[in-house]
Amino acid sequence: MDARAPDLQGDLTGWRQPRRDAPLSEVYRTVAVPRIGDNLPKLAAFMGPGYLVSVGYMDPGNWATSIAGGSKFGYTLLIVALVSNIMAIVLQSLSARLAIASGRDLAQACRDAFPKAVSVPLWLLAELAIVATDLAEVIGTAIGLNLLFGIPLEIGVVITALDVLLILYLLQLGFRYLEALVVALLGVIAVCFGVQISFADPVWADVIRGFAPTTQIVTNPEMLYLALGILGATVMPHNLYLHSAIVQTRSFGDSLPEKREALKFTSTDSTVALMFAMFINASILILAAAAFHTTGHLEVVALGEAHNLLSSLLGGAIAPILFGIALLCCGLMSAVAATLAGQAVMEGFLDIRLPVWLRRVVTRMVAIVPAAVVTIWYGESGTAQLLILSQVILSLQLSFAVIPLVMFTASKAKMGALVAPAWLVGLASLIAAVIVILNGKLLVGFLTG
Repeated sequence: MDARAPDLQGDLTGWRQPRRDAPLSEVYRTVAVPRIGDNLPKLAAFMGPGYLVSVGYMDPGNWATSIAGGSKFGYTLLIVALVSNIMAIVLQSLSARLAIASGRDLAQACRDAFPKAVSVPLWLLAELAIVATDLAEVIGTAIGLNLLFGIPLEIGVVITALDVLLILYLLQLGFRYLEALVVALLGVIAVCFGVQISFADPVWADVIRGFAPTTQIVTNPEMLYLALGILGATVMPHNLYLHSAIVQTRSFGDSLPEKREALKFTSTDSTVALMFAMFINASILILAAAAFHTTGHLEVVALGEAHNLLSSLLGGAIAPILFGIALLCCGLMSAVAATLAGQAVMEGFLDIRLPVWLRRVVTRMVAIVPAAVVTIWYGESGTAQLLILSQVILSLQLSFAVIPLVMFTASKAKMGALVAPAWLVGLASLIAAVIVILNGKLLVGFLTG
């Protein structure tokens, strides 16, 4: 289909500008969807984007915050992982709804709805979020290479730039191959954590109690800092831009019934994927709580330190090896998502189209420089703090992606017949308010020391 085709329902009247180029035009509507027949083949055609989005649960930065939270506070922050998962499901469903209804991704929607005085700052904030994401991936992948193969962190940071070759190759084969890689890596990570948790043997009654709400998270500044890091690593700003772009790789029809069907299958895909990723996200924290907190190791932050402790605490060599394999898979998988998100954000906000390799090189260079400086100057302890800080930066940027998303999907003029129902708008607005309030509390805490 022509990437410059008009909006699916004509030009919806709520936008200041008409829709121009389609998101990620080289893969736009390249995945065929059966128009007739049973629902199962149709659902299978829509499965994939949700798993790319779920990568946010396993970003290496999330490892740092979850390991720090689990070792320091045990299972207490599991409730944050659960709430973050619910928030992610709601917000990603809105992201898909925006794409299917308007034919725009979130970046294009911001460009077409706001004046430049608003859209340009939003673009800069989105780019900052992607750099923070990429920074976590650079550090996490470098640590994974170091743990498995003994490659020095400084060299590992440079090697991470080469993943662009893998992404380019898979994009040439087709978008489905890229999704297949992510699903395969997810499977490897799930197996690795399943085995490690069986070695750690957590007290499952305590794990269940960890999902109960507690006021400590808000009243304890250190716990709130880590909680926001987990929130930022789970409900990532770039995921909202990414999902609204890659949903449109599916060649669904232009009629309202076909779009409603596409929304149903897309929401199912993202919900199932995020629930599966919930297992991974919670597993990181459970492993840290069971292996470190219960044995008195309350200040574990560095991934390398966690790797070394697993060997002595759980016994044998298999647990730390699985830890390193899972970390390396996370870094590679997150690189795929960040590359596509960066491309969608730049093209959507600025209508500038760069080759994927150039976009990847630019993004990675911005992330590699601070990662290399911190690694050389402060060593592994510095990279651990930088990982956690990157996730808090993501959390602080989240409001600037969530609020426009809720505004757009609540507007009948922009969404037409697929405008979000009142209950969903209300729930999403509550989520946005919680994010703003928690981030405000964090900033006040910083300013007041």
